[in-house]
Amino acid sequence: MTDLAWIDTALTAARPQAIGALLRYFRDLDTAEEAFQNACLRALKAWPQNGPPRDPAAWLIMVGRNVAIDDLRRGRKQQPLPDDDHAISDLGDAESELADRLDGSQYRDDILRLLFICCHPELPPTQQVALALRVVSGLTVSQIARAFLVSDAAMEQRITRAKAKVARAGVPFETPGAVERSERLGAVAAMIYLVFNEGYSAAGETAGVRAPLCEEAIRLARLLLRLFPAEPEIMGLAALMLLQHARAAARFDAAGEIVLLEDQDRALWDPKLIAEGLALIDKAMRHRRPGSYQIQAAIAALHARAPRFADTDWAQIDLLYGSLEILQPSPVVTLNRAVAVSNVRGPDAALAMITPLEDRLGNYFHYFGAKGALLLQLGRAGEARTAFDRAIALARTPAEASHIRMHLDRLKEKAVS
Repeated sequence: MTDLAWIDTALTAARPQAIGALLRYFRDLDTAEEAFQNACLRALKAWPQNGPPRDPAAWLIMVGRNVAIDDLRRGRKQQPLPDDDHAISDLGDAESELADRLDGSQYRDDILRLLFICCHPELPPTQQVALALRVVSGLTVSQIARAFLVSDAAMEQRITRAKAKVARAGVPFETPGAVERSERLGAVAAMIYLVFNEGYSAAGETAGVRAPLCEEAIRLARLLLRLFPAEPEIMGLAALMLLQHARAAARFDAAGEIVLLEDQDRALWDPKLIAEGLALIDKAMRHRRPGSYQIQAAIAALHARAPRFADTDWAQIDLLYGSLEILQPSPVVTLNRAVAVSNVRGPDAALAMITPLEDRLGNYFHYFGAKGALLLQLGRAGEARTAFDRAIALARTPAEASHIRMHLDRLKEKAVS
């Protein structure tokens, strides 16, 4: 780590707490963000000379609040800002004594409120994710725009609109009660998983650009775990993302083509992420309060524990998907369960399970990909070709289309031979 890299690490770690507290003071996202940025500028000047304060977040909150209050006062008086660097005694670090006495009792509620504001129900999912990445994670507009494959101007507009909706909604700033806190926690978890999926679903040329979204979602989940260390669903969420992201290096080949789970080189899976994920899901399940994230993480854990694809406990995965169908009924869950069923009871049983889903999944790429694969196993080449043709028409990425085209090429080779 370079001489000043520790400052960047400290500022990133302190950001959610500091902006959350500044938002409570000023009740305006833009003011809170600006106050934090000003405090960061002062930290870059003061900390290299004075060393890190005992509580960097508290220091940033105090300095940011003082600077913002001074700016607001000057704005009211319509007076220009002074050029004197010592207008606030950043170099002397006079704020440190006050910052060290700052009451941290509202730490959890500040961060939870900040996360909840970013996933306000009036915001569409794309705006929720963009706002969280900008305000909580501190990614630049350019970084977010690049991840979402849109222009900087379009992303700036998206974030501005999200902030305006939050302001118009009049979000309450009081400390949430137990019931509301539980509801907020579920909304925050869903938003974090949305961030993860934005990165995880990327393929081909976009995979490298959007991979940091997976890492940021995991960082946010770890933050949430520190706030709620005894909440099994948050453990499940973190475990699920860790176990899925552990396979990142094996999911695509050198040409950016999709590598199916059965063909992945398991030596490329990240053992540290797997170990962390397995420990979390084991701990969560001991609470005996199952939830959808825990069940999905338990499925991912069974894949992670199998030394080879042939060693996968498909019967247990089938049972877990059955539990998930009860807890969270969805045709997509049933489609995923069918993969396990095909490995336990054969492709006929799996095909019978997914055939009734076609009305609801008629525009879903993965449905026709799975249907084609099952028909191929059953030797029904003509029907498989029809399903694969439909899948290619619904492919969202070149990698998905290329994967299906591989099946079609094999069908052609068989027909010629």
